Amino acid sequence: MDGEMDQRAELRKPTRAPTRDGVTAAASRIAEILPPTPLLPVELDGSTLWAKAECLQPVGAFKIRGAWNRLVSLPKGERERGVVAVSSGNHAQGVAWAARELLMPATIIMPSDAPRVKMDRVREMGAQIVEYDRMKQDREAIAMTLCDKRACAYVHAFADPWVIEGQGSAGVELAGQMNRQAGGPVERIVTCCGGGGLASGLALACPDAEIVTVEPEGWDDVARSLADGVRRSVGENPPTTACDALQTFATFKVNFDVMRAHDVRGIWVSEAETRAAQRYAFERLRLVLEPGGAVALAAMLSGKLPPGPRTAVMLTGGNVDPASFASVLAGE
Repeated sequence: MDGEMDQRAELRKPTRAPTRDGVTAAASRIAEILPPTPLLPVELDGSTLWAKAECLQPVGAFKIRGAWNRLVSLPKGERERGVVAVSSGNHAQGVAWAARELLMPATIIMPSDAPRVKMDRVREMGAQIVEYDRMKQDREAIAMTLCDKRACAYVHAFADPWVIEGQGSAGVELAGQMNRQAGGPVERIVTCCGGGGLASGLALACPDAEIVTVEPEGWDDVARSLADGVRRSVGENPPTTACDALQTFATFKVNFDVMRAHDVRGIWVSEAETRAAQRYAFERLRLVLEPGGAVALAAMLSGKLPPGPRTAVMLTGGNVDPASFASVLAGE
């Protein structure tokens, strides 16, 4: 197994696997505090594509779902000790938001090269940040050390059953919206993918739909893992990518098992295709997407996936540095 796969003994082995019943319960919890995100029709090559705008969540990304479900599921005695999380920004903001709402302390381990806009918003919500070098330091080791010292919970960004079930609440919403707006059940869901938390949750929520993951070129470890039937790492020298939210070195067993059981498959898109999708979303949908939140749309616009009946695409995040976004819009 690749060197990355130890992953702190799979985060000390989750005590259970995520389930569809867990997704349903998470959807009920989340519906109590958050309205559904819009499902927008997009005309593409004579077909209608349906885009779920998770970029319009209060923290600008779908990650608020899993964070809320995990934190609200903690026993009250554990909440007082707070939580630790690792994230380049979107999961960080989700955890910080949920912790603030529940009056819990939160510490986020963030890469030093994370977008400043994401770091600033995490601090604004009251969470403490510990920075690390994503290419040289073991973020899981840093997080586990803090958790041991404080006797608190570790809220992993994707390898946690409660987080996976929380992300799956987007699929529960989507299923209802597609029946009302598209005239029938969703048949294919195209989703941005880092570690596979959202893809796993969607697979559980919508077991009859085809799930297709999309990753940045050179960071397509999930796609290669699913194709090979064994978990793969991105390797020692992955290329530079603007998709900071999707820079995970390897998926975890808990995610891989769900995705493989539901025949999830994956593809990748280039940096240029991602920028084109960001421009398209802004010009046609009036939406701001960060690079990692645009790759699923990029797969459709580039023709790597043909439009089909009742296809939905997840627009997963909109937390982008203004200067970087301006350069994208200018075609630089």
